[in-house]
Amino acid sequence: MTPKLHCFAQSGNAYKVALTLDLCGEEWEPVFVDFFHGEARSPAYRQINEMAEVPTYTEGDLCLTQSGVILDYLAEKHGKFGPQNAEERREILRWLLWDNHKFTSQIATGRFLQLFLAEDKRNADVIAFLMGRFKAAMKVLEARLEPRPFILGDRPTIADFSCAGYIWFLGEVGLEPGPALARWRDAIAALPGWRHPYDAMPGHPLDLS
Repeated sequence: MTPKLHCFAQSGNAYKVALTLDLCGEEWEPVFVDFFHGEARSPAYRQINEMAEVPTYTEGDLCLTQSGVILDYLAEKHGKFGPQNAEERREILRWLLWDNHKFTSQIATGRFLQLFLAEDKRNADVIAFLMGRFKAAMKVLEARLEPRPFILGDRPTIADFSCAGYIWFLGEVGLEPGPALARWRDAIAALPGWRHPYDAMPGHPLDLS
């Protein structure tokens, strides 16, 4: 059965999964979630994702939520981009948790407030605070990548795909990656099967009417 990814084009968290599916060479079906008009909070969607979040991955009777869990499943399923030993598994987990807590969480919320919230509801101080935290986290990842091609070393893993979820959206909020981040971004984009998030998932351009 063809896996389905409930997603929308502006979601970096959903893109983490779409990217991994594409790079694993798996055929999959996108299911558009009209997030900006409240579909994720609807009773119907909550039947498959009680957290009212995107992404949701379904494969027959299997239903997974939270991008890190889905990435772990896909790496194991395909035997690609996962750990090769117990030490690497812990290292991947370390970066997945860091990404969700320190990296993606800041840019995802800051970008939403800056671009998608009604202008009269935007709080410049809150946006500046979140973007400041994201810039600090970018420095951590920049330092990690400066001496190595990918987060764990010479090969890409789901740790890279998780941290890269929002990297192609930075220009939308006036940010640029450092040289190591830019090199890493381009190395991921050079992998066979890569697509930009706006090409991989439905919902672009965004209609907020």
